[in-house]
Amino acid sequence: MSYSTSATTTGAQEGATAKRGLWSSRLAFILAATGSAVGLGNIWKFPYITGENGGGAFVLVYLVCIAAVGIPIMMAEVLIGRRGGRSPVNSLRLIAERDKLHPAWKLVGVIGVLAAFLILSFYSVIGGWAVSYVGTAASGQLAGQTAESIGAIFSNLLSDPGTLLLWHTVFMALVMVVVARGVRAGLERAVSILMPGLFLLLLAVVAYAMTTGHFGQAVSFLFQPDFSKLTTSGVLVALGHAFFTLSLGMAIMMAYGSYLPKGISIAKTSITVSIMDTGVALLAGLAIFPIVFANGMEPGAGPGLIFQTLPLAFGQMPMGSLFGTLFFVLLIFAAWTSGISLLEPLVEWLEEQKGMNRTISTLVAGLACWGLGIASILSLNLWSDVAPLGMFAMFEGKTIFDLLDFLTANILLPLGGLLVAVFTGWFMSKQALKNELSLSDSSFKLWYNTLRYLTPVAVLVVFIYNLS
Repeated sequence: MSYSTSATTTGAQEGATAKRGLWSSRLAFILAATGSAVGLGNIWKFPYITGENGGGAFVLVYLVCIAAVGIPIMMAEVLIGRRGGRSPVNSLRLIAERDKLHPAWKLVGVIGVLAAFLILSFYSVIGGWAVSYVGTAASGQLAGQTAESIGAIFSNLLSDPGTLLLWHTVFMALVMVVVARGVRAGLERAVSILMPGLFLLLLAVVAYAMTTGHFGQAVSFLFQPDFSKLTTSGVLVALGHAFFTLSLGMAIMMAYGSYLPKGISIAKTSITVSIMDTGVALLAGLAIFPIVFANGMEPGAGPGLIFQTLPLAFGQMPMGSLFGTLFFVLLIFAAWTSGISLLEPLVEWLEEQKGMNRTISTLVAGLACWGLGIASILSLNLWSDVAPLGMFAMFEGKTIFDLLDFLTANILLPLGGLLVAVFTGWFMSKQALKNELSLSDSSFKLWYNTLRYLTPVAVLVVFIYNLS
């Protein structure tokens, strides 16, 4: 579909990007943005950090942080994307030109695109674990296993670079096939199938969890706040996860926002996406914790919850192979929709900057990401003693996999989010913001002041805490 943006184009580079896809509807954008936000962070990370930080009180703080930090920055990122009408880097450059700002602001887009690229390189490896576990669960290998043997299954997977490479390749291929088909035929069609499928699978696992006899215990754990269990560290973890779960700071919402037609409310869609993302995280908790409690396990089992603790539970329960398979298919769906969104910002930039067609730009970006992922694979086994930046105390003992995770989660994402808030709240034309958002005066004032004052301070606190 062709359209002309309101952005002023300069030179052949912008002229070559005039033909762009648009989401067909508000629902299409919501599904795509929710698909980006809903990922391993919801199904894997949210339940275990909730377990580690005491349950209900943590959840309550997390919801407040979504409202105070997540939604304002999401609105800002979508706004930048739609106003610029280009890739994140070029949208920021065009807005800076129009508002007579320093051209260095385009580096905010560069930070986001780089973060998304680095994240996908190791995220694809983890997505490959989920693909592998579908076969493991479906074949009945989990049935009747002890904790030691379940741990051995996971350890054997991580120690085998050939198997990890196979599943990493499969996952990246799934991502590239969708992205190469473009906005309507690829991204939109995929999320219109994957997101309803994800919700149905999640509801099926929740329905099973209700039969364990411990569903009420899980509801109480998640929704009855006990503030005596909440620490300062827990509050900062909630704040950090609220920021990261919505795919903020990685240029995705700018890229998706550039395909958003005029006339669709940025505020309403951002709030809807945030609600749906949070809903999936809470449903994941309701799916996982009854199974954990029914098998006498600890809710704060840590990162091993999905690939070690739950497989042990699936191996002990009636119809465990079936529901274990369903769970890991659900995990693949969540990782797939996020993987698609992580590749999109770089592909969009290559199309514009290098004049590549969609297929070639996807191949270049996807293969580069796949290649970097091999380093993460090797760091789990053959290169497990290699710490590239180990001479610095902050990175001591960190493998390539650990380093990429640390650099993105603790430096690039909060830095990108902080700069988005500062750029939008302090430098962009206030009238332009009002025109894009079309909010009432009171609603605009609430968002604007939150973005200018509260959000940057909150993100800065997370940034400093993570580095310390």
